[in-house]
Amino acid sequence: MAEYLTVKGSSITLGGEPILLKGAALAGWMNMENFITGYAGHEFQVRAELRKRLGDEKYTFFFDKFLEYFFTEEDAKLFSSLGLNCIRIPINYRHFEDDLNPRVIKESGFKHLDRVIDLCAKHKIYTVIDLHAAPGGQNNDWHSDAGNHQANFWVHRDFQDRAVNLWEHIAKRYKDNTWVAGYNSLNEPTDEEHTRLLDFYARVEKAIRAIDPHHILFLDGNNFGADFSRFAERPLLPNVVYACHDYSSYGFPSFTGRFTRTAEQVANHEKQFSRKVEFMRSINAPIWNGEFGPVYQNAGDGKPDWEEINDSRLAALKHQLEMYSAVNVSWSIWLWKDVGFQGMVYVSDDTPYMRLLKPFIEKKKRLAADSWGNDDRQVRHLFEPIEEWLLHEVPGVSERYPKLQRPPKRPLARLVREILLSEELVHEYGSYFEGKTMDELDELARSFSLSNCIQRSTLNEFLMADAKRTA
Repeated sequence: MAEYLTVKGSSITLGGEPILLKGAALAGWMNMENFITGYAGHEFQVRAELRKRLGDEKYTFFFDKFLEYFFTEEDAKLFSSLGLNCIRIPINYRHFEDDLNPRVIKESGFKHLDRVIDLCAKHKIYTVIDLHAAPGGQNNDWHSDAGNHQANFWVHRDFQDRAVNLWEHIAKRYKDNTWVAGYNSLNEPTDEEHTRLLDFYARVEKAIRAIDPHHILFLDGNNFGADFSRFAERPLLPNVVYACHDYSSYGFPSFTGRFTRTAEQVANHEKQFSRKVEFMRSINAPIWNGEFGPVYQNAGDGKPDWEEINDSRLAALKHQLEMYSAVNVSWSIWLWKDVGFQGMVYVSDDTPYMRLLKPFIEKKKRLAADSWGNDDRQVRHLFEPIEEWLLHEVPGVSERYPKLQRPPKRPLARLVREILLSEELVHEYGSYFEGKTMDELDELARSFSLSNCIQRSTLNEFLMADAKRTA
């Protein structure tokens, strides 16, 4: 019988021997995100808009084909050929239950999840199932697909009950699958009180273990995977990996210089990472960095030095990989495939989807409508006076949680651009699909197949070289 991965001391082990999990997230797939696939706003909003534009039959056909083409055996083969051995799979609860029919699990939701887990197993790739969007929203960002600026998961018991129920069904389904590395029970939580998160972790651990005593639980830190300051107040949970997320500020447009490995830059990387993993080191636990990685510019972004910018961001990434390797960190880079912003592979501009949506994607960039890695230079003059006004009239806004999001700049952008503006842009996105035939919808979805994608070669070479290093 095949063996389960398990936690032993400071290592994830297989048959008692240490193993490092190195891979990527299958982001934008069973939890779609606007910057990954080109839409605006939140996934449930764009799905509702396309259902209205296309009708039920075409809507169902398009999204089923999208899920099919986005990850096939060809993706698994390429992933494995790079020496990577683990894929983190973000999922949205909406695939498995309807808000108007809560706690009734839909078998149809497992169709593609089963398929991809089996494909990965065939190519000796472990999978981590990640609840990226929980009922009510476990954080206030777009990727929890709640549609507002509040993390209501923490204030309604029913949302937590539904999440536990979903995990119980997932545990029943995969409890005998040893190629499932484990369950990432909640992505990037933001619990302002801190204790509600710890209560939920204790509860979901007990519920899963009653069904599946074998699989590892991957538990994200609070405040988007960065804060473990209260975790030591509770008893340690068995067979658990505590997971941080470690994005480098040098990999985003907000950093306007270059990463040149100065002593200050290196020290800053090490300081940020050390702070996030201090708890793991104090309890002699494995370290798994569940998300990291820069965003990239392209020739159409209006920056003549875009290639030099990308070289700088890749240099920062390479330093991070070296830093992780020195202390045997498992990692999952964000992300495998997208429309050209952050993926290891990305959809070619010469595909039906990209040709159709090019004007819309360019407009989103100009308006800084998406949160992740946006360049807000063209709209900053509109927002800075309001930020100053807020700080003057209600200075307490600077202490707004989560502080990681730099209040008041981020909360203001969230409410005005990423919610209000983007809700209206959803209708514009939907208009591009008006009147499409089944064949045209198939071609649009097929744009995401690996045969229509381009590898980000330097990035993949860095990852492949690091993957050769073993525990």
